[in-house]
Amino acid sequence: MEQAAQHLWWQTGIIYQVYPRSFQDSNGDGVGDLKGITQRLDYLKWLGITAVWVSPVYPSPMADFGYDISDYKGIHPLFGGMEDFDELLHEVHQRGMKLILDLVPNHSSDEHPWFLESRSSRSNPKRDWYIWEDAKDGHPPNNWLSVFGGPAWEWDEHTGQYYYHAFLTKQPDLNWRNPEVQKAMFDVMRFWLDKGVDGFRVDVMWHMIKDAQLRDNPHNPEFREHMPDYSKLLPVYSTDQPEVHTIVQQMRGLLDAYDERVMIGEIYLPIEQLVVYYGIGDNKGAHLPFNFQLISLPWDAQQISSAIDAYEGALPANGWPNWVLGNHDQSRIASRIGLQQARVAALLLLTLRGTPTLYYGDEIGMQDVPIPLDEVQDPQGLNMPGKYLSRDPERTPMQWDNSQHAGFSTAKPWLRVSRNFQGQNVNLLQQDESSILNFYRRLIHFRQEHPALMIGSYKPLYTDQKMIAYLREYQEQRFLIVLNLSHGVCYFEPQMPVHGKIEISTHAELEGSFVKGAISLGGDEGILVRLH
Repeated sequence: MEQAAQHLWWQTGIIYQVYPRSFQDSNGDGVGDLKGITQRLDYLKWLGITAVWVSPVYPSPMADFGYDISDYKGIHPLFGGMEDFDELLHEVHQRGMKLILDLVPNHSSDEHPWFLESRSSRSNPKRDWYIWEDAKDGHPPNNWLSVFGGPAWEWDEHTGQYYYHAFLTKQPDLNWRNPEVQKAMFDVMRFWLDKGVDGFRVDVMWHMIKDAQLRDNPHNPEFREHMPDYSKLLPVYSTDQPEVHTIVQQMRGLLDAYDERVMIGEIYLPIEQLVVYYGIGDNKGAHLPFNFQLISLPWDAQQISSAIDAYEGALPANGWPNWVLGNHDQSRIASRIGLQQARVAALLLLTLRGTPTLYYGDEIGMQDVPIPLDEVQDPQGLNMPGKYLSRDPERTPMQWDNSQHAGFSTAKPWLRVSRNFQGQNVNLLQQDESSILNFYRRLIHFRQEHPALMIGSYKPLYTDQKMIAYLREYQEQRFLIVLNLSHGVCYFEPQMPVHGKIEISTHAELEGSFVKGAISLGGDEGILVRLH
């Protein structure tokens, strides 16, 4: 495909997030592992995935399931050894795919040797590697709150100071204003890049620098009781500081010294702040600052259409768009909008301009699994039980077949498997041409065969309370996408001549039929039309 050759793999490809604890257990301990991922690579290749993003597999006390790292250059024995990682990397590359690692630079585990040294005394050389402050009139240094509930400052009796943790007390924040911290973390990045990983998804990128004066965060006038405690304040001084862009720029410079590596930033910010993370002028930033609008917005045609247009309009000249429907921190798309609309969402995700990211299991319509209170594992859920904020429901084991434990493990899994796995699993859905899995596969392969859908222009045509219509064009290729985001019938009367063939539809029986002029869509229906 010569037309797409001028674009890089992360622009034309499709990223798939694997949550390693829940993907495939190869050794019967109830927890997924690296060998398990390797065993399932042929499935991902069959699906049409081009890049695999693996959530953290580093040594960790697992207070936050791997996002509390005690060794940035190792592999947790739960997931295997370094030889298993090397095998996974080799097998990914053998299949012409890419491997993206999670990088967690904002905080470490309190059991990391760096923090043990920092905590040992005020005079330790690594004391300034973390954020330590004196009490203020017998209280924490300021009013900052932890994302996981409670104050963000923890008193250390031994040294008589507070340390800052944006998340758990066991996840102290590193001091990125310290050049030694920067050097150490850049060394970590080089370690994995030298191994051959193809890039990083950088965890909580917008948290990495804090206000130098540690000013109090202002109160949030829109806070309501049902919201997380963290929402009581606006994180004006604890996140998204101007200096963070210098750090991101340095990270990008390091990646650019290697061949075609990608940096994806986890950033939950409004679009006008998010796009700054692409970089400004000659100062390059993240290749793909994650765009979470399809997760955060209500499933409403007008709001989503407006958001797409605003995002396209806000992108810097060389900024490449990206879209995502779900991840390990958010309720699954099929639970948020229903199984029928989940197909419409897939058609939207895979026909918008930019790089799509899939979350494991969404392609088989996996839904949130209710976890009884006595089985909750997620620290966010345990810290704030009354707020129903556990992320366990969207992290349950992948449903592979109808054998015990859904083919995920021979032992009782670390989280319970969905009750519906016998009727909703990869093996069963692969055999059903009309299944959501085969719909995803047809859509992915069709997208990858047509430059108009990979790299073509995006042109909005129409939106109302129910539907969205837009064009994707590249040279002679023209595709019309019409999506009904409602359960009722809708009609589209285009202001241009429309004559073409339905190539992909949420309802397979429509595929291959022709449209001319006005289009009528049933509820929960979407079509991709090749225009003649």
